[in-house]
Order: sequence, then structure tokens, then C-alpha cells
Amino acid sequence: MSSKESIDPLLNGGLPAEPGDDEVEGRGNDDVVVEPSEDDTEDDDVTAETDTPNRRHRAVLDWAVVIIVALLVAFLVRTFVLAHFVVDGTSMFSTLHDDDRVFVNKLSYRLHDPNRGDVVVLHQDSGASERDLIKRVIALPGETIEVQNCQVSIDGQTLEEPYLDPEVVTPGNCGGDLAPVLVPEDHVFVMGDNRGGSQDSRALGPIEEDDLVGRAFVVFWPQSHWQWL
Repeated sequence: MSSKESIDPLLNGGLPAEPGDDEVEGRGNDDVVVEPSEDDTEDDDVTAETDTPNRRHRAVLDWAVVIIVALLVAFLVRTFVLAHFVVDGTSMFSTLHDDDRVFVNKLSYRLHDPNRGDVVVLHQDSGASERDLIKRVIALPGETIEVQNCQVSIDGQTLEEPYLDPEVVTPGNCGGDLAPVLVPEDHVFVMGDNRGGSQDSRALGPIEEDDLVGRAFVVFWPQSHWQWL
């Protein structure tokens, strides 16, 4: 063997292969894979086991916050903004029926005065009992109301009442006459649409505006009775 041939392996960047060495094709620096030690695997298992209870705890806490906020919002809305009432009786027939469900806007009369024709829920305290009534505003503060022959007059002018059912309010079912009544300031005069079957301001007198719970604005149940008021 010549001298050139003896140093060729060194010039090619390697040492002569030792007997027993296995050759791996295509192995370079990018192909090196380091297997984790047993200690590393145990550490990962401990971390995973610790994270799972933490995630569950955070999820429970998040849901608890959502439920508390939802209940608080519902309470505030129910107390100050919107409420629903169930009609009990026929004093507003045929506008409202027994067991109708209505939504009441409790903010209405915090923002403006009652208007004639509004359907309102009012709180009536007779001393021995308390109850909520639903009626219609007929006369406003400072006005004089009178009823003769089933016809309502406000300050001497006949009041048109298109919401009354002529098959319900008849000469024999209108509750009789009412002598002139002056409605005091901060009061309203209310009556039921079923004039012959309603206990209202004709018996209770004018109602203080502070006793108005709010304005009923829609019948939402049953579906067949759905209507704006």
C-alpha cells in the first residue's frame, strides 16, 4: 500500500472503522433523539396530577360567579324594572281574562306621570289585608270625574272609551252613577273595564300615585291572549 493510500481515511474526516462498529445510514445531528429519564417522567406525572384539580377548581369557581351574577341581575330586574303578575278575577274583562299573565314596567312612573288609559297594577292596603289590583287610569290629578247612565265625563266632557266591550258594559251592567269627584294632586282615578264587576276608585276613592306598582304593557300568556295593552 502506498503512503497516499494510507492517509486517505484521515483526509476524508474520519478514522478507520473499528471492527464491530455498526453503520447507521442517514444519521445526522437533526436525527438525534434523547429519551427522557425515569426521573423526568415522574416529574411530568406529578405536574399533570396537580394541574387537573386546579382546573376543576377554577371551573367550579367560574360557574359559581356566573350563577351569583345572574341571580343578582334577576333580583334587581324583578325588584326595580320588570315584574309579571297573574290576573285573578274578571274586573278587567274582556281586556284581560282570569289567569292571564302580564308584564309590568315598574320604571314607568319613575320616569313620567300616569296617562289616561294606562292599565296599571296598584298596591291596595286596607289595614286588615294587602293586595295588588289591576285597573285602568280614567281621570288624572286636578280633573273632575262623573258617571251618569253608564257614561263617564271628565270636566264635563264625555270620555270616549274604545277599550270597553259593549257586550260586557251594558246599561244593566255598568255599576251605577257616580257623583262628581275631584281627583287630588298626586292621585289618579281608576276603574275596571268590566264596570259592573269591578271594585275600583268608585268604592276605594282616588289612588295615590305612590301606590302604583307600574304599568302593565303586554299579556304574554296564554299565547292565544297575547296582546299589547
